[in-house]
Amino acid sequence: MSSNHVYPRTAGQGQRSWLCRDDLDRERLLEMDVELRPLRRKSLCLLGIGIIASGPWIGWWPVAFIVPAGLCYGAADVLMFRSPRPEYVMLAGWLGAQLVISIALALVGSFAISAIALLAIPVITLGSRFPLPGIVVGVAATIGLMIAVTFGFHTTEVLAEPTLVIAPVALVLAVAVMSIPLMRSDIQHRSDAVIDQLTGMLNRKALSTRSEELAQQALISGDPVGMIVGDLDHFKQINDTHGHPVGDSVLKDVAYLLRKQLRAFDLAYRLGGEEFLILLPGSDLERAVELAERLRERVSAEPLGAGVPVTMSFGVSASSRGEPFEYGVLFAEADAALYRAKQTGRDHVGLAETDAELPAVM
Repeated sequence: MSSNHVYPRTAGQGQRSWLCRDDLDRERLLEMDVELRPLRRKSLCLLGIGIIASGPWIGWWPVAFIVPAGLCYGAADVLMFRSPRPEYVMLAGWLGAQLVISIALALVGSFAISAIALLAIPVITLGSRFPLPGIVVGVAATIGLMIAVTFGFHTTEVLAEPTLVIAPVALVLAVAVMSIPLMRSDIQHRSDAVIDQLTGMLNRKALSTRSEELAQQALISGDPVGMIVGDLDHFKQINDTHGHPVGDSVLKDVAYLLRKQLRAFDLAYRLGGEEFLILLPGSDLERAVELAERLRERVSAEPLGAGVPVTMSFGVSASSRGEPFEYGVLFAEADAALYRAKQTGRDHVGLAETDAELPAVM
């Protein structure tokens, strides 16, 4: 990845974490987790089949450990969309599954030495989710578990034949090293494809993928999803009066102000021109309206760009708890609410399913 690559500012009041540097990292983590779920289930099934096939020699009881390993991943799948730091939840789920597998290996006797290399399999998925710090933590934890299982339960065998632990550790390191360039290439291509180059926000292509993921997640969790559509007022006049460079500067500043007010797992998109969209997992209509009003106040509170006064109108909609998230329906409602806000006099917040408007704070 080139050193001059520019990442968008992180959502959640500009906060970042050591696992996710920006919106793009979180978007990539959430998207890849959805892609990996069916493959992860198949891998656990294959691991179970392998244990069953080895049952005459080691017993069939280790199959029971497949269930808690799967539960670690399943809990992370649900909780990560409710957490302000979904990357921590996902890493915790991954580490929990590795720990469960390690405990199972520690209890199967001498078979653990030949099977310890199985811990290298989940390492393959680290690079598809996390940047380098996450890979380092996952690899270090895996090697630590390997050493604990082999030396802690089979000290005599390992001291007599150190290659029993050296070989699987080398395998884990090799898998991790090979995954790093793939991770960097994926981040580069993903950024080029889904990032609006002017504002650093996610674009329509990223929105299409994310809306499908949110629909799946809403079916699992039953949580509502809020949507805010915003549009700068009289933006054409800004371009005509002050020039397009000033207009571009205004768009950048507005994008930054919007992102600063969001939680880490909220996602902001530039739809094109002066129109923006924000998705709010777990937020009902009331919370979405409160955020939209706060955004409206922040945009109008200070001159942007080259000191140009700017106002913004918003339309808000949200799915109800327990109901499916239908992007097309919510967008139509939010867009209609935005139109009403514009017709009311601009610098307003329009609500879906009602003609009432929140009063503008001047």
